[in-house]
Amino acid sequence: MNYKLELNTQEPNSKIVFNNIIFDSFKINIVERYIGSMKARATLCEVLFKVRTLDDVLINRKDGNIRVKIKGDDFETYQKLSRDLNSYEYKNKLINRKEVEQNYVHFILSLVITNYQLN
Repeated sequence: MNYKLELNTQEPNSKIVFNNIIFDSFKINIVERYIGSMKARATLCEVLFKVRTLDDVLINRKDGNIRVKIKGDDFETYQKLSRDLNSYEYKNKLINRKEVEQNYVHFILSLVITNYQLN
């Protein structure tokens, strides 16, 4: 499955970060909320995601809601994957970028499959 990863689309000094994963038939919008100064080391406090069609129609979850809040062990896993994507090593191509991106996308996709009924 082909995808395009759009990282850190945000306003300068904003405590909210938007990431997108765009597939052939749908896209996943990820919203990260941080506390603390964005210039120093901000702390990730909340992550939400929702799934849309390519023409921006929201897709409902299996339970009828629209967005998913990542909690518990999944939140800790997400923090690690997000840290890898924002690392010095990733930005300066000192590690295998494709592998880091695939781990991130596969994790999010597993959450989407768990929470959404995709046709």
